[in-house]
Amino acid sequence: MSGSEIMTVQRQLVDVQNGSGDVSVRLELTGEPGAAAPCLQLPFNPADHDLSPEFRLTKFGDIRGKGMKPSRDELRPLLTAFAPCGEEPAVTQLDRLGLSLLESSNMLCPVVEDPYLMGRIACASVLSGIYSLGVADCATIRMTIGVSNRLEDKEREVVVPMIIRGFRDAAQAAETLVQGATVVSNPWCLVGGTAAAVCSHHELVPPDGATVGDVMVLTKPLGTMAAVVVAHWMELPERRSRLLLTITEEDAVRAHRRAVDSMARSNRVAAILMRKYNAHAACDVSAYGILGHAEVLAKKQSNPVSFVIHNMPVIAKMSTTSKLTGNAMPLLQGLMPEISGGLLVVLPREQAAAYCKALEKTEQRQAWIIGIVESGGRTARVIDRPRVIEVPAKETGALW
Repeated sequence: MSGSEIMTVQRQLVDVQNGSGDVSVRLELTGEPGAAAPCLQLPFNPADHDLSPEFRLTKFGDIRGKGMKPSRDELRPLLTAFAPCGEEPAVTQLDRLGLSLLESSNMLCPVVEDPYLMGRIACASVLSGIYSLGVADCATIRMTIGVSNRLEDKEREVVVPMIIRGFRDAAQAAETLVQGATVVSNPWCLVGGTAAAVCSHHELVPPDGATVGDVMVLTKPLGTMAAVVVAHWMELPERRSRLLLTITEEDAVRAHRRAVDSMARSNRVAAILMRKYNAHAACDVSAYGILGHAEVLAKKQSNPVSFVIHNMPVIAKMSTTSKLTGNAMPLLQGLMPEISGGLLVVLPREQAAAYCKALEKTEQRQAWIIGIVESGGRTARVIDRPRVIEVPAKETGALW
């Protein structure tokens, strides 16, 4: 992509931020030109935008997640120059002011075909690191867009403003503003950014306070990446025939819709409730899977404890699919990446049930007690036969 094309994308960002730009995009997302927030979200149909009916946004990324983030083993040698370990989110004490600076960043390849929803999912993912510290007010968020040089001019003109608008609308819903963007050209489409917040020390929920007897709560079901991969495999004849041995096409469609709803939902309410119910530690669940992130969190603990995961809440039918695919989807081993996953929150045992009820009352979404904190060497593990909780437990015709 040339310098002039990058400048065009930057102008599109300014247009979207100012409420100008392509009226047809605004009409699709909001129902009226110039509206600031999405009142009506229509399904994305490439033909409605004069694109080829065969256009797929996910073709400009890696649906299996290889383009999103290296594994922890691959990252470890690269992070030895950083103190203490280069893990997100970063907390910098501004000692003279009694304040802390929090910073969190993330990047995603397209995992859904709808550019607007992809923007919302990316924003939710970027903010999640700040929320894992119990801080709900983000000062600023800066967007990063990798515009694929394989996109044709028309495709870029349609897709990029929609991604930007989705990102911006999600930021507005979180009561923060997008303060500009970095635009780069490369073979893949990438969406993400960096969020920052400033808070006093007492507003922060440190990630190192777990004690023996605490329990772990998960605020979103697992299986988002599994549902995305299944939806992709359903379009491949050789994969499709095998998948249909265990799930129906309707099951796959429902799982994908639930995954999109989960990925686009912010963890902000879960963060607010962390402080109310005296959370001792937390992290967001994303690229390393539930077990990988539990291991990272366990290593941060001040007390000699270990985390043991007994329950695995999973989007309905995805556990069955993961068993069929074996190592391709290590979901029940806790190693399957999640996309914009929930918070893993460590709470006092007597507060955990109230936390789950408060979250369900506020967001009409469940949270689950999934494990315990016991004495140990700062490790984490999933028991040999974890209890799988299908989410939802039965089909009623509703999304959840």
